[in-house]
Amino acid sequence: MKAVHRVLDPNLLDPDAEGLCALAVMTKAPRAGRVKTRLVPPLTTEEAAQLNACFLRDTANAIAEATSDIARGIAVYTPVGAEDAYSDILPHDFDLLLQRGNGFGERLAAANEDLFRIGFASVCLIDSDSPTVSAECYTQAVNLLSAENDRVVLGPSDDGGYYLIGMKKNHHRLFEEVNWSTERVLDQTVQRAAELKLVVEFLPACYDVDDRTTLWRVCDELLVNNSRSTIDTAPATRAFLREIIEREGRVRIWPVEK
Repeated sequence: MKAVHRVLDPNLLDPDAEGLCALAVMTKAPRAGRVKTRLVPPLTTEEAAQLNACFLRDTANAIAEATSDIARGIAVYTPVGAEDAYSDILPHDFDLLLQRGNGFGERLAAANEDLFRIGFASVCLIDSDSPTVSAECYTQAVNLLSAENDRVVLGPSDDGGYYLIGMKKNHHRLFEEVNWSTERVLDQTVQRAAELKLVVEFLPACYDVDDRTTLWRVCDELLVNNSRSTIDTAPATRAFLREIIEREGRVRIWPVEK
């Protein structure tokens, strides 16, 4: 039976959010030609959409493993009307929140504002392009934000951005004067935190899978014979990539090293 996820209203206080951390993954409905277009080729548009759904499924499941009585999983989605797209992707206890704003920075800031307005005690905004981030990283973020004193938590990405930003208050300044989608995002965010005199806590670094090179990297991590240490990592992504390779050979999406 497909899950029916509640859509949160940012104008209504949710009593169930009191004292909780929102682990909120930013997501675009996985529709062919609308997501992961930089992976086409080597993937087809339909495969790219399916892989995007696998990324989200793995991220949401890791979030679900990390959630406890002090955290809740949220999918901050777009476009309006795409609610049914998540019925067989997200765990049943996830809620939905519609994105608003124009650019990426505006959407992050709006999601942060809305989640605090709903009543969450702290908020982590998480990307849906990093399926190998572990549940332990999300648990660490929640624990850091449950400690005393104001702070910001950042999960650095290898491309100079971040896969997670968490805070205990709605510090809008952290999203201002940032050159989004560049290698300067993390450094500029740390600068904004310094302006606010916020302690910055860092999670382990990870990487986004958004082009051919990082597709090869995730294949290296998940599919090589000695990847036993990551056997429980990103199972949906692993199964999808393996199915393509078993059907068509690895050369189309994962060239053999010379």
